[in-house]
Amino acid sequence: MIKSYEIKIKGVVQGVGFRPFVYQLATSLDLNGEVYNDGSGVVININASVKELGSFLSSLRDLSPPLSRIDSISYKEIYLSIFDDFKIQISEKLNNKTTLLPPDLSICSECEKELFDPKNRRYLHPFITCTDCGVRYSIIKTLPYDRKNTSMSSFKMCKECESEYSDPTSRRYHAQPIGCHECGATLTKSIDEIVADINDGKIVAIKGVGGYHLVCDAQNDKAIQTLRERKNRPSKPFAVMVKDLDMAKEFAFVNDKESLVLSSNKRPIVILYSKNRLSNLVAPDISKIGLMLPYTPLHLLLLDKLNSPIIATSANLSDEPICTNSDEIKSLNKIYDTLLDHDREIVNSCDDSVVMVVKEKIITLRRARGYAPSAIKLPFMLKKKILALGANQKSTVAIGFDDNVILSPHIGDLGSISSQEHFDKNIQTLIRLYDFNPDVVVCDKHPNYISTKYAKEKFENFSTIQHHYAHIAGVMAQKGIKERVLGVAFDGTGYGDDGTLWGGEFLVCDYENYERVAHLRSFKLLGSKKAIKEPRRVALSLLFDLFGKDAIKLDNPTIKAFSKLELETLYIAWQKGLNAPFSSSMGRLFDAISSLLGVVQVMSFEGESGMLLEEYFDESIKGSYKFVVKDRVIDFLPMVEELIDESDQKIAVTKFFNTIVKMIESIKKSYDLPMVLGGGVFQNRVLLKLLLEKFPDLIIADKIPPNDGSIALGQIATIKNPL
Repeated sequence: MIKSYEIKIKGVVQGVGFRPFVYQLATSLDLNGEVYNDGSGVVININASVKELGSFLSSLRDLSPPLSRIDSISYKEIYLSIFDDFKIQISEKLNNKTTLLPPDLSICSECEKELFDPKNRRYLHPFITCTDCGVRYSIIKTLPYDRKNTSMSSFKMCKECESEYSDPTSRRYHAQPIGCHECGATLTKSIDEIVADINDGKIVAIKGVGGYHLVCDAQNDKAIQTLRERKNRPSKPFAVMVKDLDMAKEFAFVNDKESLVLSSNKRPIVILYSKNRLSNLVAPDISKIGLMLPYTPLHLLLLDKLNSPIIATSANLSDEPICTNSDEIKSLNKIYDTLLDHDREIVNSCDDSVVMVVKEKIITLRRARGYAPSAIKLPFMLKKKILALGANQKSTVAIGFDDNVILSPHIGDLGSISSQEHFDKNIQTLIRLYDFNPDVVVCDKHPNYISTKYAKEKFENFSTIQHHYAHIAGVMAQKGIKERVLGVAFDGTGYGDDGTLWGGEFLVCDYENYERVAHLRSFKLLGSKKAIKEPRRVALSLLFDLFGKDAIKLDNPTIKAFSKLELETLYIAWQKGLNAPFSSSMGRLFDAISSLLGVVQVMSFEGESGMLLEEYFDESIKGSYKFVVKDRVIDFLPMVEELIDESDQKIAVTKFFNTIVKMIESIKKSYDLPMVLGGGVFQNRVLLKLLLEKFPDLIIADKIPPNDGSIALGQIATIKNPL
């Protein structure tokens, strides 16, 4: 007996070829009905017998398109007239938007073949795309994901493109960015011109998917040095784009897991061990390099002609948002020599993602293009709609509804007016896309964070969540953990419950509450914010803790980094606590060790000390330094006292890393709980590898960063049952 059914499918089911898949499946089974997008996903109305319905539902899940993700399928019998055929209907617009938007993805293999096929009408078209690949998030203005709701709405399709777009059997059926040489987006210059400029040593600004890149020859010292000077980026590593996997292996050691990540449709920057065949200016004094493969047809055309690696770094000034339009990129015209622009508007900015592989685990360091704004499924349902404003560094924001959290792409540090505007724009984007009206707003506990101030200015009622608790809860939520855990939260700075700056914390917690069960010994940050960029100030504070004013007489790299007058002045500041807040930060301890050993005294970018310390690690060296645990406090000063007498930097650095592992082990012994890591310190490859070897069951996030990019998720997870 034929009945009528309404089927609702939720998940990543828009912009991934799901409706044509449903059409082809239904017609292959001789079923009549209709399919359309709505605010919550895909809706199918169908005539079928009970047996036919069962087969259809099984095939929906088993044969769904590769880019889709089905979170739920529900159905019910309804009263409808019998359909004569099966049709794809125009999307319905509903107020309750909960469908999950897919991120921007790299060009697929089929489009790549067509791109280089002289017989194909899209031969060498720099914007070739289909339902299985290309831009999505960066061009969408609102849901549902239809062409009229994207920046492609201004391009009128030619007859051939419109025919493909309207054909349910075509790979380009409702591929919203569809176009060709006749009707698609166009470049302002030819590929040949840009290739010539790069070969001439020029710096080129190129408009990409979620913003502009600054590009130059990765083997040209002069060009790279010029870029560093103009961009005011003295030593922070640059990312490099290579033609293909073979070229990647020319310049870096790439294992099987790293190969899979590099060539995935997300195409992130992957941190690899370098073979030192590129200019040392790419990543000065660092044995690792960030490589990525081309992810747009434009990149493929460029790299095919060049056949050599290029620097591909975000077009911005240090710590500023990536440029996304003509006005913004023109403000950087003193940095680049040539501009390659195009006329497809970037609606939503999205930087390149960054990942690394440690002990076969993929660790996301920056979650952006390819990964965001994909939803993260929670292990529980939210009772209210929540907006989370994250932290202040490596910022992201998030919205939560049902059992979904939509985490924005990486926003960055909120230290400038433009970055704060970018922060607000990302909030407005999520609100606009989902017609989102939050019941609850949550932010960090730090009263001076821009995100906290934003909450105070924009919302009458908001809640605050302790920073390190949010770190651990974010990992728990992403990994689907429901039980109580021992959380290890190591980072640079987070506002503690006692008003000091935490950052070396052990928390026993679940989603309801937390207890600080151990932490690093607190020390003074001489000069407060200045100490964050000057490891020598943190190290000097520790020397004063150990030796008082006699520290000034030491023959030590830290002491030598100051003048006599500076030492005298800073001693008074330390003694009287002038502009010297207390901190228990593991990140700052890393800084201090790098100063004491003469590795770096003043940093030019965040995390530089940890990166440089990695270079001195020698796994053949065993042993560790002394430390004392008493009354929940880990006193590391015995370690510092031993370390400063060590003449060999490699031995000192290696034993320092080993000591951190021992510290964690000493606390873990008291708690028979799963151990969860969170915080930016766990971006350190050496430390993470040692911990994964020591604790095989260790839990660390893979889909969210260890750093503050995970805070917004943790804020939502810990306030899931607001009053």
